[in-house]
Amino acid sequence: MAAAVARPVFWRRLLGLLPGRPGLAALLGRLSDRLGRNRDRRRRRSPWLLLAPLLSPTVPLATSPPCCLCPEGVHRFQWIRNLVPEFGVSSSHVRVLSSPAEFFELMKGQIKAARRRVVMASLYLGTGPLEQELVDCLESALERSLQAESPSDLRVSVLLDFTRGSRGRKNSRTMLLPLLQRFPERVRVSLFHTPSLRGLLRLLAPERLNETIGLQHIKVYLFDGSVVLSGANLSDSYFTNRQDRYVLLQDCPEVADFFAELVEAVGDVSLQLQADDTVQVVEGMVHPYKGDRAAYCKAANARVMGVIESARTRQQRLHAQTFHGDALVPQEDAAAAGDRRPAPDTWIYPLIQMKPFEIQIDEVVTETLLTEAERGARVFLTTGYFNLTRAYMDLVLGARAEYRILLASPEVNGFFGARGVAGAIPAAYVHIERQFYQAVCSLGQQERVRLQEYRRRGWTFHAKGQCTGTWRPRSPS
Repeated sequence: MAAAVARPVFWRRLLGLLPGRPGLAALLGRLSDRLGRNRDRRRRRSPWLLLAPLLSPTVPLATSPPCCLCPEGVHRFQWIRNLVPEFGVSSSHVRVLSSPAEFFELMKGQIKAARRRVVMASLYLGTGPLEQELVDCLESALERSLQAESPSDLRVSVLLDFTRGSRGRKNSRTMLLPLLQRFPERVRVSLFHTPSLRGLLRLLAPERLNETIGLQHIKVYLFDGSVVLSGANLSDSYFTNRQDRYVLLQDCPEVADFFAELVEAVGDVSLQLQADDTVQVVEGMVHPYKGDRAAYCKAANARVMGVIESARTRQQRLHAQTFHGDALVPQEDAAAAGDRRPAPDTWIYPLIQMKPFEIQIDEVVTETLLTEAERGARVFLTTGYFNLTRAYMDLVLGARAEYRILLASPEVNGFFGARGVAGAIPAAYVHIERQFYQAVCSLGQQERVRLQEYRRRGWTFHAKGQCTGTWRPRSPS
């Protein structure tokens, strides 16, 4: 559900769309060569993945036998709790938002109501009037926390990407500086800098292009004990006419604590914004691009995996107490004792992907789910940028399940109409999409794998997700 580092892999395909720009094409080529060696080696092995559904082992076994006391239906995914913490919540506490405007209004309302903490992780914070309105809400909430009538210990933590958040003279950093200057003890702004952007590459790569090397891509918005999981950034289009996904987990303190700890951990391995717009490393931490790369990645792995393992152990202990205790407490007795939360019927597994730190949990789980999708199942995939890895493409082509893939049409791609190289990106995605569909057709799988494009006048599309279900034909009536 969260991914900290993203790296586009379509540069080579983009080169053919840059006629008359030999210098830029050469630079892109050299950068692509440097970043693509491992991927090319994997490609040479990729034909074997067509047999993945037949050759792969079954899903990893749980360390304990399936729990007959757990709610029905959770057994299929219990193996995931060997990798990440498992959170059981009631579906009555889960709310799916439908529009950018609803997302924006919810964010403002949650900030105003927060008494203890506001944690926001995003790629960047925009610089327009709506973004300023959000910053003003944070400032007002911090002001109220200092008032004698209703004092509180409200803390604000913001995690953004360094390169994207530093783009331009007016940027995410300058938007947040007033909060840092006014509330230095209560506000933290962390800027993640990929360890892959260093040395000569860092000096030569211009703005925008340097963002393709690696990014902080977690999107989580946390207010006391409630969490919004989304793909939306903190920018005006995501508040108005850029369709995304938004899931509110209301009053889910264990989930909120985990994501607060995760953002804090990533923040600790990031650069810290200072009130004078400089940045500093957390004391005792290796510098992400000046220090030794291996040492930095090792330290970052230890910090993040420490959070994951600690939460996993904590949730396993809670699970055992809830379902395997010597004296199971009935729901009525739990309510009488003060725990009025309804019984869990929804299970949440936060998946983490930070490949430079050798954390590839999301990749492992996604590949397993795609591999295990059986005949009769239907898998829905949606993405604003169709750029499946070669492994994912091969798994889809070699699977038995039906696939319905929703993509952004070129007109609703966020880069449509952009100036310079960025304007060629929608065409690059169309090229990738066409290549994939040609492979589908060559295998005669047009009925099993279907592609659709999202189009809406005046809007862009940024939603990403996967939904898998088993669909049985209705019996004749």
